[in-house]
Amino acid sequence: MKDPLALGVERGAVLARGGLWVGMAALVFADLLALEASLLLGYAFRELFSLWLPAKVPLEALFPVALALPLFTLGFALAGLYPGYGLPAVERMRRRVQVTLLLFLALIAWNWLFAQEGWSRSVLLLAMGFALVLVPLGEVLAREVLARLGLWGVPVLILGAGKTGALVVRKLKEDPVLGLRPLALLDDDPAKWGEEVEGVPVWGEVDRARDFAQKGVRHAILAMPGVDRERLAALLQGLPFPHVVLIPDLFGLQSLWVSGRDLGGVLGLEVKKNLLLRRNWVLKRLLDYFLGIPLTLLALPVVGLAALWIKRVSPGPAFFTQEREGYQGRVIRVYKLRTMYPDAEARLRRYLEENPQAREEWERYFKLKEDPRVLPGVGHLLRRTSLDELPQLFNVLKGEMSLVGPRPFPRYHLEKFNPGFRELRRSVLPGLTGLWQVSARSEGDLEVQEALDTYYIRNWSIWLDLYILARTVWVVLTRKGAY
Repeated sequence: MKDPLALGVERGAVLARGGLWVGMAALVFADLLALEASLLLGYAFRELFSLWLPAKVPLEALFPVALALPLFTLGFALAGLYPGYGLPAVERMRRRVQVTLLLFLALIAWNWLFAQEGWSRSVLLLAMGFALVLVPLGEVLAREVLARLGLWGVPVLILGAGKTGALVVRKLKEDPVLGLRPLALLDDDPAKWGEEVEGVPVWGEVDRARDFAQKGVRHAILAMPGVDRERLAALLQGLPFPHVVLIPDLFGLQSLWVSGRDLGGVLGLEVKKNLLLRRNWVLKRLLDYFLGIPLTLLALPVVGLAALWIKRVSPGPAFFTQEREGYQGRVIRVYKLRTMYPDAEARLRRYLEENPQAREEWERYFKLKEDPRVLPGVGHLLRRTSLDELPQLFNVLKGEMSLVGPRPFPRYHLEKFNPGFRELRRSVLPGLTGLWQVSARSEGDLEVQEALDTYYIRNWSIWLDLYILARTVWVVLTRKGAY
């Protein structure tokens, strides 16, 4: 009878190989569908404005462009996006957008240089605009579906069953779309053999790693930051896996935009401090105005209707302002649509005095699922859809806030955090939305809020902002974690 370990590893390897081809085919199909749909949408929008343009574009003239779009998948493949296991969402989006932009510009240049008959540059420009949105969106949806069907990912072996190994397993299981599925752990401590860490078995000593490699496992994570340098060097030299990720003893530092550097034979890590570069601040503010101005214009009728509804339900002003801590500790007045009764604080105080369980929930999250302060109907709707935050677009245009950043908290909320984290928050503009809102929303406690805001500030890039904005639309539409 086969060893259960061998059987489990072989099954994992077979599933991974099958899932690899299914996953790659699904990603290629999603990309092709998004690209062709973008071309059709570009053509349709161009035709909508054909009355003001000199000539119509025959649809059949774009057939050569439709045939050229599948070549984009070669660019995605060269960028390492098929299948792209282990790449974080922000990095995947960055690569897809860059390849899509570059290849569409190449098509437009080809049309301009060789005057391809019937190729409309306006159609190509519109198609490029749609593709920059639809291609990353299609990839995200394809990965989500594949992960839910169990057809996504490769088995990965974790070396080290201590706190770091447990953390790695937990994070990988929380993010199945990343594509690294924990198969087993190895550790030199005999007391851990046969146990489970976050639901994953510890199969034995680290030297058994070769057995896993021989049975088809190709990915390993070395999660032993406390091991001495000689042992670490020997492990890295001897591990027979094509893909090995080393978890260094650098917890609390940023993890995105870090790259290895060869300094005359000495390994160095270059950590890019993006928020210290002036051009990045300018780019972030340009994004705030580029998106903030049209969003404000679109939001005006929504805000007006909501204000009328609030006035009808409850006497008092339709808008609510509150002092919050902003950039460099400056006090800013944040605008919101009023979703609570005028005597909200008194209602809350009475409710917490009468309900010890609610008090415990309040002290952990500073939110209540059953909040006695919220107005019936309009209050719940605005809070669940986050439309009560729309007036803060004016804070964004005034330069007091950014579209993306750590949310500005009331003083009583900030006082629960340690001084170091509060100082870190003051180093950036507060945001209308943030990583915490799209990841946990109301379900994240103080520890989660601190961890996600810290991650955002230390790993900032314009790509992370774009990712959070896209996720915000999805989270608001699904009302995940909102109350």
